Amino acid sequence: MKLTKFTLAVALTVAPFAFAQTAGQDMKQAGRDAKGAAVNTGRATSHAAKTTGHKIKRTTHKAANKVSEKTK
Repeated sequence: MKLTKFTLAVALTVAPFAFAQTAGQDMKQAGRDAKGAAVNTGRATSHAAKTTGHKIKRTTHKAANKVSEKTK
C-alpha cells in the first residue's frame, strides 16, 4: 500500500517535467510553424495568380471572338 502511494506520488510529480518544453524549444517550434505558414501562403498565392490569369485569358478570347463575329 505504501509503495503504491509512493509510486503514484512520484509519477504525479515527475510527469509534468517529462512533457514540458523549454522556452527555446517553443521558439524553435513557433519558427517552424511560421515558415510552414509562409510556404503554404506562397503556394496558395501562386495557384490563385495562375488561375486568375487563365480565366482572364479565356474571357478575353471569348470577347474577341464575339466582336469578330459581329463585324463579319
